[in-house]
Amino acid sequence: MIDFTICREALARNIRKARENHITLPTIAQLKDPRFIPGHIIDALRKVGMQEFNPLNLFRITWKNEPVDFGGTFGKPNILELPPELTGVKARIFCLVGKWFPTGCHKVGAAYGCMVPKLVTGQFDAVNQKSVWPSTGNFCRGGAFNAKILACESIAVMPENMSRERFEWLSGIVNETLKISNGDSNVKAVFDCVNELKRTRRDAVIFNQFDEMGNHLWHYHVTGTAAEEAFQHMARPGDRFAGVCFATGSAGTIGCADFLKEQHPQLKVAAVESVQCPTMWNNGFGEHRIEGIGDRHVPWIHNIRTTDDVICIDDADSMKLLRLFNEPAGRQYLKEIAHVDPEFVDKLGWFGISGIANILACVKMAKYYELTERDILGTVLTDTSVLYASRIRELAEQQGTYSLYTAAADHASAMLSQKTDYVRELTYPERKQIHNLKYYTWVEQQGHRAADLNALWYDPEHTWHAVHQSITRLDELIQEFNGG
Repeated sequence: MIDFTICREALARNIRKARENHITLPTIAQLKDPRFIPGHIIDALRKVGMQEFNPLNLFRITWKNEPVDFGGTFGKPNILELPPELTGVKARIFCLVGKWFPTGCHKVGAAYGCMVPKLVTGQFDAVNQKSVWPSTGNFCRGGAFNAKILACESIAVMPENMSRERFEWLSGIVNETLKISNGDSNVKAVFDCVNELKRTRRDAVIFNQFDEMGNHLWHYHVTGTAAEEAFQHMARPGDRFAGVCFATGSAGTIGCADFLKEQHPQLKVAAVESVQCPTMWNNGFGEHRIEGIGDRHVPWIHNIRTTDDVICIDDADSMKLLRLFNEPAGRQYLKEIAHVDPEFVDKLGWFGISGIANILACVKMAKYYELTERDILGTVLTDTSVLYASRIRELAEQQGTYSLYTAAADHASAMLSQKTDYVRELTYPERKQIHNLKYYTWVEQQGHRAADLNALWYDPEHTWHAVHQSITRLDELIQEFNGG
């Protein structure tokens, strides 16, 4: 499932390039548990900023960075626990925080998981080839960050109507940006673009987060371990890890559920999508405003067998809360009227649009399963509101001045009044039905084999489990690359 075929000439060039640029690659085991990172690297990181294009920052592609902008080392997973005054439910909800990654987004981990297998085998020639990063959100930012550190050229492929801040960040970092019309909720438009690159530019190597099992591998080990440690840190005797909710996007993050289910077989796993584009819910289609959770297909790397629920979120609710969390009047309301802890309110800028959708899904799950204060739910905050400042200004222009009255109405309607509609417990046939949707994207359009699609469903030992176990071989190759 992850190809470890060695291309020796290209590998030799990659190793030479790494030496010239003073690059040491972290193993997945080190990103999973930074205690394995050598002491001299940890000492050197004390002089490096989190967002610097410094090879040492490859070791910060983990949930366990010290939450500081400069000179941090490592500790426990960075989490936020949501206060019940905000959520209106008894269940305790924690969020793994993407802010404290390089790029300010955890997608840099998915990009590393996709890139490193090809780099350490020579299947990607960092000297003679360009890395291509197709994305409906932050993946191309993570890929561009890694590529710049590794001193190789990169091409970003992204829908043209993503937030302005994303394009500004990419400017000057990637060698080329291809903007796709009508691609935010239509991943096929992105795929069509990269397939054209394959046909016309032989020097282009596609790192496709939607079908690269390195994405799943990174999240299984790194995100899965972080979520489990977060639960263990929060749990009191008798508490239950009741569930996790993840907007699927590339379905990388939800891959951590494979790990968590091994630890907590009773855990409920929900895949989250927009009401406006309910692909898993009812094979639907449409456009939505939850940037980065591209729809109209089921990613190849989504293990539907371990998904228990589909939960749909209205994008209007995410946009209301984006404004509530970031407008001065919204924060004043939360502190003074809703009595949310002021220290927590000051961290609401850590929530991007998809992170808000994730917490709304947790609220729905808590209400649907009638969870109590002994139940713990988990999710992730992929990025922060920094990437959506232009969206907040647009909302202000459309809707006018934000007041305490508006804040109260938005909190009540978008958060406290969430209902159990658009929550579906999946039966075996319904899981299989969603899995079979992969055929139309991946077999008919993208050239995968139907036999491999069937293997993902009927033979998990030689597909999903084999990917999970491939950390051993991948880390061996990384160590050989560093010592070669």
